[in-house]
Amino acid sequence: MNPTEKYYDAIEKILQKIKKKEIGNIKKAADILTEKLMQDEIIWVFGTGGHSIMGAMEMFTRAGGLAAISPIVPPGMSNLESHPNTESLVGYAPKILDYYRVKKGDLLIEINVNGINAVTIDTALECRKRGIYIIAVTSAEFSKGAVPGIPNRHPSNKNLFELANLVVDAHVPPGDAVVDVDGFDLKVAASSTIAIAFIVNSIVAEVVENLVKKGAVPEVIKSGNMAGGKERNRSLKNKYYWRIKHI
Repeated sequence: MNPTEKYYDAIEKILQKIKKKEIGNIKKAADILTEKLMQDEIIWVFGTGGHSIMGAMEMFTRAGGLAAISPIVPPGMSNLESHPNTESLVGYAPKILDYYRVKKGDLLIEINVNGINAVTIDTALECRKRGIYIIAVTSAEFSKGAVPGIPNRHPSNKNLFELANLVVDAHVPPGDAVVDVDGFDLKVAASSTIAIAFIVNSIVAEVVENLVKKGAVPEVIKSGNMAGGKERNRSLKNKYYWRIKHI
C-alpha cells in the first residue's frame, strides 16, 4: 500500500469513528446552536492552537456556512504569525474573552485537537467561571496520550474534554500524524484538520435542517464566486457588522 492509500484508509477510519460514535453529540451541539440562532444570538468559535485555529476559520464566512459565527482570533495564535507563540501563554485567555466581550450565557465552540495547552485550558476554566457554555471539538485519545508535565501542557495537567459542557470527539490519535513510511521513524500526514472540518460542517448542516423544520430561514453564506453570492452575503455582513468583530 502506498502512502496515499495509507492516508486515505487512516482518515476513513477516523471519519467512521466520528460517524458511529459522535452523531448524537453532533446533533446535541446542533440543537444548542439552533436555539441560540432562534434567539438572534451569535455563536463564538475559538480555535485555541496554531493549527486548531483553522477550525474557527472553517466556520467563518464560509460558503455554505452560518452567517452568525464570530471567530476569536487573538494575536500569536496561528502558526503563521506566532512570533511569539501565545497558545502556551498562561493567563492570556481571560484577556481574550474580555476583549471580545464574551459574556455569561453565551455559547462558545472551543476547538483544539490535543486539548492540553495553556490557552485551551484557561479558556475552558474561565468560561466555566463566567457561565459561558462550551462545546468542545477535541480528541480525548490525543489528550490522554500527552503525558502530564510535558512543556506544552497547562500547569494543571487538565484536558479540554474534562471541562466542556458538551464534547464532540474528533478521534484523532496522539501525535496527529497517521502514516508510517518505511525506513522513517516518525508518522507523517496530520489528520486533525480533516476530522475537525468534518465535525463543524456536520454541525452546520444539522443546524440548517433544524431551522428549516422550525419554519425559520437559515442565514447561510453563499460562495462569492457564484452568481448572486456577493449580493446575498453583503446583506448578511451588513446585519452583523456591529456584532461580529472580524466580519
